[in-house]
Amino acid sequence: MTERYGGTAFTNGYEFAQGGGYTLPEYPFRAPPELGSGHPGHAPVVIVGGGISGLTLACALAAYGVPAVLLDEDNTVGVKGASSRGICYTQKSLEIFQRLGIYEKIAAKGTQWSVGRTFAGDDEVYSFDLRAQSGYNLSAQPPFINIQQFYIEAFLVDRIGELGHVDLRWCSRVTGFHQDDSGAMLDVKTPAGDYQLRCAHVIDATGSHSPFREWAGATLTSKRGDDRWCIADVRFTKHPPVERHTWVEAPFNENRAVWQHLMADDVWRIDYQMAPDADPAYVSREDVVRERLARQFGDDVEVEIVWVGPYAYRSECIDRMRHGRVFFMGDAAKIVSPFGARGGNTGIADADNLAWKLAAALQGRAPEALLDSYHDERHEAAQQNVMVTNRTARFLRPATPAEQLLRTAALSLARQHEFARGLVNTGRMAVANPYTRSPVCESATGGLSVQNVEFQWADGSTGGVTDLLLWAGGDLLVLLFGEAAPADLRRLRALGETAPVRCVQVLRPGERAGATEHVRDARGHLEGACHLDGGAWALVRPDAYVAATGARVDAALVHAIGRALGAALLQEEAA
Repeated sequence: MTERYGGTAFTNGYEFAQGGGYTLPEYPFRAPPELGSGHPGHAPVVIVGGGISGLTLACALAAYGVPAVLLDEDNTVGVKGASSRGICYTQKSLEIFQRLGIYEKIAAKGTQWSVGRTFAGDDEVYSFDLRAQSGYNLSAQPPFINIQQFYIEAFLVDRIGELGHVDLRWCSRVTGFHQDDSGAMLDVKTPAGDYQLRCAHVIDATGSHSPFREWAGATLTSKRGDDRWCIADVRFTKHPPVERHTWVEAPFNENRAVWQHLMADDVWRIDYQMAPDADPAYVSREDVVRERLARQFGDDVEVEIVWVGPYAYRSECIDRMRHGRVFFMGDAAKIVSPFGARGGNTGIADADNLAWKLAAALQGRAPEALLDSYHDERHEAAQQNVMVTNRTARFLRPATPAEQLLRTAALSLARQHEFARGLVNTGRMAVANPYTRSPVCESATGGLSVQNVEFQWADGSTGGVTDLLLWAGGDLLVLLFGEAAPADLRRLRALGETAPVRCVQVLRPGERAGATEHVRDARGHLEGACHLDGGAWALVRPDAYVAATGARVDAALVHAIGRALGAALLQEEAA
């Protein structure tokens, strides 16, 4: 037994932030059955890594009823001795967590915010309120909730335990990997001995130091910068405003950038940009941090330091997100600088995208070729997020005289002119990435996210898109808008009997229902959420993305269903 695999105690409280650090829950190691049998085990899916993307995938598979094993080399969520890591979770992520059954816990524990203010020196350059923007204000979930990442991970662990189907194996380190046409084999090291585990699909959610990249022969596009930061997670006696405050040039931080956010447990995350040659040990010393806080909040500030740590970042993107039996997700697939909350949120979206496709393929609703679309869609999203965050990084630390000149001009103009405020780049807030290159979405109308808007069920009670997706149970969802001819309703009933789709009629006030399964949308929000402009139907995937829309219930709908399930990819494979 290695020292790392010492005994663990099981605790499960939800006040992890203490003075002087974070106290994380610990989960017990249980010897797997393979150690007793002496034979390799088998699972349809093995997820390696119990971070936020791996646990999201495990929870989603459990919700779809897909058996899986998750292996994590530690015995806790988060990272022992490390910071709270990700803190800012987007509306799309919150909608995903609503489907997984943990949103209410996140909302109760975290802090909602929608107002952001950006400063340059002592001047407020501009502000925004996301609730007033059409891209955010229709969903039942707020634009953002701030909460320490390990809380969400702990909620996911609990939810997986409730759902079943997924075997969480702690203190289980993968030390070897081999794949062939028939499957993949993993070598697993535990405190009680070593064993092997065979599976059809391996999900690499091990993070930025993934061993699977080398094992699978994956290649990367990478860039390392010289920007340095120091995080201070603190509690205040007197609270600052519950808003996102950003300084591009903070006079109290040598005119370098500063971020200020409130998280759960009344803990504030403050990120200070440091000099490129800053000594990590020095800038994170408690007395130096307290000096920095006093410069920002005044000499009389009273703070309790929860955690302090320096960090630097790099950006990289794997060139292919599927290598044979291995799917890369989260930080194993791409690393982005922490601007605009595009790190952990994209890992959550990776998991949501892959989960329904794995479920459809393993449960016989779609060919395995559908799984190839995971790379097409999520690699495009990864490239978009790397590009956007790299632009922010260059604005915050200009690399050339021309970039410095642009920043100076943008800040000067933005103080007085609204048109220039869009040039001030302190992080473009994460959104649900569109899929413009997807082989399983119609190019003209598909590939856009559907917000969790509300409507009325037939009995007058309130429902939402999330409820429809849960009702569909992993099948595609056909929404038929308006009154329909009897022939169209017969075609839809036939589709529901022969294909993995569920059909619902969406009616405005005064329209007559022709289908038993119908809802009413008085304000047309559901139609707008599906990006439908005068069409008759929208085909919505289990991950709340539009696969296609159409004007008539005809062969185009049948084609769109086949395409969304990977039939076109299967034909390409055969050719």
